[in-house]
Amino acid sequence: MPAIHILPDLLINQIAAGEVVERPAAALKELMENSLDAGATNISVQLAGGGTQLLKVSDDGAGIARDELPLALARHATSKITSLDDLERVGSLGFRGEALASIAAVSRLTLASRHRNAGNPGGDKHAWSITSEGPQLSAPEPTALAAGTTVEVRDLYFNTPARRKFLKTEATEYAHCEEAFRRIALSRSAAGFTLQHNNRVQWHLKPQSLDERIAELQGKEFAQSSIGVNEDNAGLRLYGRVSSPAMAKASRDAQYFYVNGRYVRDKLLAHAVRQAYQDVLHHDRHPAFALFLDIDPALVDVNVHPTKTEVRFRDSRAVHQYVFHALSKVLAGTAGDTVTTQQAASGFSRFSSGSSGSSGRAARSWGSSGASGYSGASGTSDLSNVAYAPRQSAMALPASEAMGFYDTLFGARSATTPSIPDATDTEAPSLDNTVAPPLGFALAQLAGIYILAENQQGLVIIDMHAAHERIMYEKLKTALDTQEIPMQPLLVPITIMAHTLDIATAEENGAMLRQIGFDVAPGSPTSLTIRAVPAMLADADVRTLTADVLREVREYGASRVLTERRNELLGTMACHAAVRANRRLTVTEMNALLRDMESTERSGLCNHGRPTWRQITVAELDKLFMRGQ
Repeated sequence: MPAIHILPDLLINQIAAGEVVERPAAALKELMENSLDAGATNISVQLAGGGTQLLKVSDDGAGIARDELPLALARHATSKITSLDDLERVGSLGFRGEALASIAAVSRLTLASRHRNAGNPGGDKHAWSITSEGPQLSAPEPTALAAGTTVEVRDLYFNTPARRKFLKTEATEYAHCEEAFRRIALSRSAAGFTLQHNNRVQWHLKPQSLDERIAELQGKEFAQSSIGVNEDNAGLRLYGRVSSPAMAKASRDAQYFYVNGRYVRDKLLAHAVRQAYQDVLHHDRHPAFALFLDIDPALVDVNVHPTKTEVRFRDSRAVHQYVFHALSKVLAGTAGDTVTTQQAASGFSRFSSGSSGSSGRAARSWGSSGASGYSGASGTSDLSNVAYAPRQSAMALPASEAMGFYDTLFGARSATTPSIPDATDTEAPSLDNTVAPPLGFALAQLAGIYILAENQQGLVIIDMHAAHERIMYEKLKTALDTQEIPMQPLLVPITIMAHTLDIATAEENGAMLRQIGFDVAPGSPTSLTIRAVPAMLADADVRTLTADVLREVREYGASRVLTERRNELLGTMACHAAVRANRRLTVTEMNALLRDMESTERSGLCNHGRPTWRQITVAELDKLFMRGQ
């Protein structure tokens, strides 16, 4: 075995480069972070050959003094920390003092800088530059530079051909560089950024607000459909934007999370985001987001990985719960909130007095269009602070009969939910200052599955089973949280044949089953007797419902079912309670369902993540039928 010896400095730097500078994008990240730490407000990036031939970063930051230029290319030389206390409260993006030395070890590098004090008494009169090629370092020389620092990296990995062989095509390496540029640019909206590749400008970002920067980098569609986040509590602040569940993507390529301005890929934070979306996102979709978490630097360790993309929190559970609850809060909007927001954004109201739609159409009367009436007890709705004038439908049954059936089928409605007026009221309503409720008034039922409704923006199509499933799911969650799932005794107990394991499960978990509204007990060695079910599920298929609940309890255990499997269990129960396809509803019943959607959290999607309704605007219909063309 060879004798133990100290490695040469060049080899040490080349080994470090393998960790810090795995590809041109990693070098770009380090250089741009150095510029931001220097207080730069404008950063220009020039690339050639995907960053392998040329990688040049120029800024207007504080600059580096002449005598410090050689130190800037030395290992473990930094201006950002001086003691252990500084390391425990790192506020800068870079601090290890390895990046420039590692990049210089595997490239031909030129570092030029003009210190901010240049030209002042006692300061340098002009800029200085220094060059490095592998182990060779030149002496500082005067150069022309207006302000700040310019780092020019040529022929990356020219002296490490093994590493160069692992690089991908120019297009691929440029794509990674562009992504690194986007991440940095998104983290500092107050700074300007420019990116050129092969002498062509790809990005030119002026200093702007965070929302404007998000819109520019994430796209206007994301900006318009996303939800703003701004939570500040207990020394933590979470802000930014997250996509609405309906606009989720098939990949994770639009997810940006920053901790104290540093882009991170953290499993804890990613899990918190996924948990917040679990009730509203389809299993094969992923949310898009740009989120920023501000936290006391002493409570987060950023020194756990050479590339600094991983962090460790002192109280990881508290941070997880904070992020989870903050996002759950903003995602808990109702369908009424969503439509009201869309209407406010578009500034379009076809039903207000004197308004007109595209193609010059006048505000239309609901009249006998088939929509049944709706108004609050005092003439106004709590949902959007506008008056909903009563309407009647020739198809509507007497309201007392229809609403009695609705209460039986859908469960009693809350006292705060506005009621539908008696359909026998034939007085013609005034059209002055009349607007539709957020989801509009029901017109008809299609294919026994969909409800068609008309609102201010046009046509609304509702999947009645998915919508009612969400309503029941939220009601069951609320009831279980308050431990008040009401139990409905059956007039005639139902006996079902059951497997031995199901009988044992019902016997061992009787208390837990009663907690969720079931009274099930062994009737014989081969049967179970169902004496009561949750009142909200009394009209469901009791036999199948009970069998499914027992299977959940048998497979996962009572404790897991009420904790980590709680939402899955309630989802199963809600699915059984929801109105089935081909169930014919009266217009009054359909309107009642729409009003419940408007007051139910997360009602835009069912608990499987599928949309419950879709809006088709009049402008889209006009385009479809070529009106005005």
